[in-house]
Amino acid sequence: MEPEEGMPLWRLQKLPAELDLQLLHKTIDGICGRTYPLYQDYQSVWDSTEWIHVLEDITRFFKAVVGRNLSDEEISQQLSQLNSFHQEAIMKCLKSRKDEIKKVLLEEIVDISSAQLQDFDWQLKLALSSDKIATLQMPLLNLHLDVKENGEVKPYSVEMSKEELQNLINSLEAANKVALQLK
Repeated sequence: MEPEEGMPLWRLQKLPAELDLQLLHKTIDGICGRTYPLYQDYQSVWDSTEWIHVLEDITRFFKAVVGRNLSDEEISQQLSQLNSFHQEAIMKCLKSRKDEIKKVLLEEIVDISSAQLQDFDWQLKLALSSDKIATLQMPLLNLHLDVKENGEVKPYSVEMSKEELQNLINSLEAANKVALQLK
């Protein structure tokens, strides 16, 4: 079965089996902040335009399968149109370097924001009335956050209703769940 364009890593079919592991491991090295493989080592296999796509495809594939925490079976389904030696090489690289890739993905997520929560305080108030309604009886939460950004602590204050607080809690629980899955 011939691989189709658009299928993950279809361009690898041109690569001789003896260069497979070397290319995959060097690409993972690049993902991890070390040196990516050099074009001159593979110029007999791909032209320069294809080479750029090969590196992008391999990088995107490894980040996607590790980031989504796909099972071996799900990964094998994605690679089903590749030759068996390419499939085995990819699975071997994933098994041996998955933790490194996961660490890089976590660092990328952490680097998105340099802000850190330094301190917080909260107060619960009961609004008994407003200028529009004589008896309101609505609980309000005042949340005060001290956030450190680029070495400077900035204060933020937010007033929330019960529904807004519940939405905040749900969002924080969802974020925590994602963070725990990435560990």
